[in-house]
Amino acid sequence: MTRQMATLLASGLTLEQSLNALIEEAADAKTREVLAGVKAEVTAGLSFAAALGSYEKSFPDFYRALVQGGEDSGALPTVLQHLADYLDARQALKQKTGLALMYPALVTLVALAVVTGLLVYVVPQVVQVFQQSRQSLPWLTRALIALSDFLRSAWPYIVVLVIGGATAARYALRRDAIRRSWHSLTLNMPVVGPLIRGINTSRFASTLAILVGGGIPLLSALISSARVMTNMVMRDAVESAIERVREGTSLARSLSATRAFPPLLIHLVASGELSGKLEQMLERAAHLESQTLERRLAVFLTLLEPMMILMMGGIVLLIVLAILLPIIEINQLVH
Repeated sequence: MTRQMATLLASGLTLEQSLNALIEEAADAKTREVLAGVKAEVTAGLSFAAALGSYEKSFPDFYRALVQGGEDSGALPTVLQHLADYLDARQALKQKTGLALMYPALVTLVALAVVTGLLVYVVPQVVQVFQQSRQSLPWLTRALIALSDFLRSAWPYIVVLVIGGATAARYALRRDAIRRSWHSLTLNMPVVGPLIRGINTSRFASTLAILVGGGIPLLSALISSARVMTNMVMRDAVESAIERVREGTSLARSLSATRAFPPLLIHLVASGELSGKLEQMLERAAHLESQTLERRLAVFLTLLEPMMILMMGGIVLLIVLAILLPIIEINQLVH
């Protein structure tokens, strides 16, 4: 839809005419409903970005920020074309990650189902045999029996606790102070931190390149680019850099002072400022950061699969050993 809108506007159609064409083109009823609502808001006198703001679930913050920047600069078709390219690249990365995660997710679900079945159905039946023999059980078997009894008696409370904890965490993360602390914690995690930093850096550089290329003043472009970042710590770093730029400091030095961005981005921004090719350097930085992010994801997922298989296999092995050890002892007593 974004690419079609860019093409229609670049062909000389008005915003209202372009929205009419998209409404006729849309095959999904929900899409037609949203576009019709946007058109009604535009017809009532709102800007395109403000009209999209009435449908936040369909058009996220970074999307509306870019549209606002395109309207302010008068280069909305160009900005929408770049935005469509960016959405394509992001969707491709998301699909690649989703497909890679599908296998370990299936392995986890199957393993959890097997472990739950063993603990809830198999272990209690085996326990009856052991109790009739009146022999002393190994500590591993006793621990397994205790865990099985706990799960069978406390499963309603566990379900309530999990749902309640997830709900409480969701509401707690709506508070800026708690969300900022959580974002700071995740940013410093060994494996997750570099991935989050890479995603936000790539998004920031891509957005800033689109806005600068659309002729938007640097300060306005930075303000809009800060809004697209999902991590509050990195967003605060951009806002701190904006203040330094407003005071006359170069963008590269301002970003470097925050210590939130990788050195590669800083050096490319500095080169772009000196050569007058900031847009191209930002695009290059975003591209390189995306490539680095894909490699990190590939390594992470490659390591994740065998780790999950080994972990689940180890759990099943412990259950099997806990069941077999008393049987082996009984056989030894019989002999």
